[in-house]
Amino acid sequence: MVDRTGNQYLVTRPIYSVNSFNEDYPKVERDHLTLFGQLRRYFSCSRQKAKHITLTLLPVFSWLRAYRIKEWLFSDIVSGLSTGLVAVLQGLAYALLAGVSPGYGLYAAFFPVLMYFVFGTSRHVSAGPFPVLSLMVGSTVTRLVPTGNATTSSLFANESLSLEEQRIIVASSVTVLAGIVQLVMGVLQIGFIVVYLSDALISGFTTAAAILVLVSQLKYVFGLKVKGYSGPIAVIYTLQHIFDQITKTNIPDFLTAIIVMIIVLPVKEINARFKAKLRVPIPIEFIVTIIATGLSYAFDFKKRYNVDVVGNIIKGYHPPTAANTKVLAETVGDGISLAIVGFAVAFSVAKVYSIKHAYAIDGNQELIAFGLANIFSGSFRGFAAGTSLSRSAVQESTGGKTQVASLISASLVMIVILALGFLLQPLQKSVLAAIIIVNLKGMLMHFNEIPVLWRKDKYDCLVWVATFIASVLLDLDIGLAAGVGFELLTVIFRAQFPLCTLEANVGGHDIYRNRKDYREIYELEGVKIFRCPSPIFFANIDFFRSKLRTCVGFNPVRILRKRNKALRKIRKLLKKGELRLTPEGIVNTSYDYQESDDEEIDNNQIEELDLPTYTADLPINIDWNRDLPHNIIVPKIDVHSLILDFAAVSFLDLSAMKGIKAALKEFIRVDVDVYITGIDSHLVDKLEICEFFDSEITTAMFYLTVHDAVLHVQIKRSMISSTKRDPYMQQEKEDNSQPIENGSANDNWILRKREQQSISVGTRF
Repeated sequence: MVDRTGNQYLVTRPIYSVNSFNEDYPKVERDHLTLFGQLRRYFSCSRQKAKHITLTLLPVFSWLRAYRIKEWLFSDIVSGLSTGLVAVLQGLAYALLAGVSPGYGLYAAFFPVLMYFVFGTSRHVSAGPFPVLSLMVGSTVTRLVPTGNATTSSLFANESLSLEEQRIIVASSVTVLAGIVQLVMGVLQIGFIVVYLSDALISGFTTAAAILVLVSQLKYVFGLKVKGYSGPIAVIYTLQHIFDQITKTNIPDFLTAIIVMIIVLPVKEINARFKAKLRVPIPIEFIVTIIATGLSYAFDFKKRYNVDVVGNIIKGYHPPTAANTKVLAETVGDGISLAIVGFAVAFSVAKVYSIKHAYAIDGNQELIAFGLANIFSGSFRGFAAGTSLSRSAVQESTGGKTQVASLISASLVMIVILALGFLLQPLQKSVLAAIIIVNLKGMLMHFNEIPVLWRKDKYDCLVWVATFIASVLLDLDIGLAAGVGFELLTVIFRAQFPLCTLEANVGGHDIYRNRKDYREIYELEGVKIFRCPSPIFFANIDFFRSKLRTCVGFNPVRILRKRNKALRKIRKLLKKGELRLTPEGIVNTSYDYQESDDEEIDNNQIEELDLPTYTADLPINIDWNRDLPHNIIVPKIDVHSLILDFAAVSFLDLSAMKGIKAALKEFIRVDVDVYITGIDSHLVDKLEICEFFDSEITTAMFYLTVHDAVLHVQIKRSMISSTKRDPYMQQEKEDNSQPIENGSANDNWILRKREQQSISVGTRF
């Protein structure tokens, strides 16, 4: 049993409504800048502001001036060399995914690093080709310049370009477009857009991309000539084409791929398991690549076994070229998808390392950095860059401290481009395909998240599955849009159907929870406490009103109509003299009158029945919870006070305000006192601006907490009971009556006695 003797929580204060709290603690009047004032401050200039802008746009100066050469340089060199070896191989391999010659992958592994070194804010991520982005580029390339098409694409009908040149123009142009989109997003400070891509959505999307990458590499593993497909169900067409030709498998390519996978996979597992002990991971991909290249060259695999090899790798760099405007016009959607996915994945990886090493990253600056990186890369015939998870892991795990490691890795890639690229020409593409497939293991392991998500949050699990299926079957760009749409639908569904509950006091203190969850609860007779844990807006206001009626146990509109119909009948009986007032009450002198609930009424009569009950012209007081004259039946209600807990309501729109106002009036008109508690002060201000309050609904109905409202109801009911028992107290109340604040005849009188009462949280009430 927990000892709580040393943990006592005791508060004694007056019972506060919103009005009384504002009287005791007036709000501070704050001056808000006008639009002109904000613009003037934004465009003002000072030395400190200029320095801040410079360091924000060029983060390299903020960390480079504090670079510890003796402590960090050696680690960055070791890390850079290790990362550079991986970058060379991934550049060659991911070029296959992008649908261009492997040599162009080296450009994608070099140019983005230079821009990210200057403009990026993360110290550990490795910019460059990423399989998901490469596959998305490849999908665009295949759509505009289909594989195996011997004729010129319609986009280049008037140009004498080879298919390879057409494909690299498409790949580089869509990369420039993605960079422009990212740069504009960064300048406009809208990096927050990635909040719409949840972890479940990104996981499902990347897993689907891994499946598509795997399928796209099967043609290299089996050594088949497979036509490129793009668009919905392209993966099915690709698999069908592969299996139709499976008997034509090139056995040397297949065996080479299998051997590479058998060797690389266990060594990578060893690297992962013993990464704490290994100063530098075993560069198994690089070793296997060197051996495979040497064997292919020595035994002339290309001529002897007709295997597909990397082939000619252009030495040096191309001059920068502008993006093709025709391609830009055809790839707007692809560019936006690339920009969002690339940034989302890169920012997620950067955030992990920033938390681990305790430094800050700027999402908007990351957008600018990757935007410039992609524009720079596309201009030099590279393709889309992001952040490779495996390459970043190598850079960080081998001791990389800053982006100097990335600069060194880019230098190694540059050496290959300028001098050593020709050595890789005999390398089989099946080796690169095998390396790609092995590196998909981490992404494919995301399937293990499905049962975990199902146990933790079924909505997130559905988002994962829906995004995965849509991305696999409909292609990545459409699948991403479908996943985002489905994710937003789940958010709307959660908000539209919130888990509204009735609350009760737990433990006799000031704690109120769902009454179904606890045994030791205390409920005041005639008081209902209704909680809505969601914003209230146009989509869920009808659900809110329906749940409110269900929880209180009656429909106030029906009760009001019954009462008005009863009053109409009572007036008729009084006029006919069939009701007589006696000391014992009302006596019915005629028993021939029969009530009929089936009498037809027109629209005007319905509107009259919805008006507040009026009994001032009657010579009697009617207690609706007692028996009425014979044959007049009105449903009795056992609720006299309704408390709405709005502590979790973050916003209200105009539709919600109208609906809540109508609901409050419905209850007030059947003599149920309504109180709203916990509502944020800015919502009260908004209600005033939107003219929510009137003679029936006032700010006196609002209380700071549920406990304030409950104690107020207790005092009010005890005063009413005392008044009924003590005629002198009734006379005192009448003599001191004031205009009503919240629609209840006793509230002002009770509020004047508020200072005589207090909340004592430490004791049971």
